[in-house]
Amino acid sequence: MKELTKAEEQIMQVLWKLKKGFVNDLLDQLPAPKPAYNTVSTIIRILERKGFVGHTAFGKTHEYYPLIDKKEYTRFVSKSLLNNYFSNSMGQMVSFFSREKGLSIAELEALKEIIDTEIKQKERK
Repeated sequence: MKELTKAEEQIMQVLWKLKKGFVNDLLDQLPAPKPAYNTVSTIIRILERKGFVGHTAFGKTHEYYPLIDKKEYTRFVSKSLLNNYFSNSMGQMVSFFSREKGLSIAELEALKEIIDTEIKQKERK
């Protein structure tokens, strides 16, 4: 699987949300300033070539749908981020984001609760 460009990812986010749609449906969901119809159409065709999008033909028009699940792509991008920027260390990544984002005590407590739950589950195995 390949990483998407920002424009491709923006289109995929809309398509994941809609589940399926025509180019005009995608355009309606994009923020202003909206790209040209031809631009969105070109990006969709690129996404098809990359294996992210499929279509159903209705005469000369096409209804597009995602072939790659959002969760699957999120997992791929997360692994890539972890490997390429944090030496495959989850600790380094969590530390970086907690410092950069300036997490509140409540957010840190929520993270701690998630980690404590994971530890308990792993200890049971």
